[in-house]
Amino acid sequence: MTNTTSTTEPVIGGAQGAASPTPDVTGATDAGRASRQNGRGGRGGRGGRGRRRAVWGVMSTREKVVRYVLLVVVLFITIGPFLWQLSTSLKGAGEDIYTANPSFIPSEPTFENYLKVAAAIPVWRYIGNSLLVAAIDVFGNIVFATLAGFALARLQWRHRKLVLGLFLGTLVLPGEATIISQFVTVKDLGLADNLVGVALPGMIAALNVLLMFNAFRQIPEEIDQAAVMDGANAMQRLRYISLPAVQGTIAVIAIFSFIGAWDDFLWPLIVLQSPENLTLTVGLQYLQGTFATDQRMIAAGTMIAFVPIAVIFAVLQRFFFKGVEEGGVKG
Repeated sequence: MTNTTSTTEPVIGGAQGAASPTPDVTGATDAGRASRQNGRGGRGGRGGRGRRRAVWGVMSTREKVVRYVLLVVVLFITIGPFLWQLSTSLKGAGEDIYTANPSFIPSEPTFENYLKVAAAIPVWRYIGNSLLVAAIDVFGNIVFATLAGFALARLQWRHRKLVLGLFLGTLVLPGEATIISQFVTVKDLGLADNLVGVALPGMIAALNVLLMFNAFRQIPEEIDQAAVMDGANAMQRLRYISLPAVQGTIAVIAIFSFIGAWDDFLWPLIVLQSPENLTLTVGLQYLQGTFATDQRMIAAGTMIAFVPIAVIFAVLQRFFFKGVEEGGVKG
């Protein structure tokens, strides 16, 4: 009679049992691997201190300090000159601004310099002229850049890519390269020494057209196709579908157009001859000649020219940042 010996696996955890630890290629179990890893960690962390691993997306204290220091430096470079001009414009005649250690905060702030500027030149008339030119340019860019950008992005017609290439090509040319031909054109139209002649070349800018083209291009084609199936024409698609999606970009164009028209100096200087038609940037040059030694009045004139830009940006800043981050229709 042959005796047979049977070996059975030990049952752990009751009748159901559990899988035994799976050995790796070296014959070690999961527990052994864990102990080895703990051992390596223990050897790496001698003295009770383990190596701290870098966590993705979490800045260390050193990185935060460096970033804030750089931010303060950039802020000082960009905002510092403006604050210094504001401080100089508020200093009275009894305060020395040429001392080796000038005070940043005026000892006796006064608005006398602003009153002197208004008495020296017709500053309110110049402001009105600049506002008129800026309003024409803003209106022209909003209307014509929107129409041109929509036609390039959403309509299908022959030579569309060629026209788009021409708009891109105009960005390569500096403004001084075409300023003579612009002046000849404005003079032939009888608009020399006229505010309309100053505003005419800036009523549509190639950069603004390309901005609108890019904004319209982000809108999905399926929306336009659905509107066409419902019987909408091009103007209806522009008004009810495209324009609500690009309001932020329109605000960006309005701000850029206003700043460009308001700060322009060379073109109004060439076109305008009559003193009563001068814009503010050109008219302020009288301060440089009449009060060349009084930097307080020149600083006051600079602040007067800056105020409208600050007001426009404060009103439209919400739409401006929306336009910067705008990516068309989502979903």
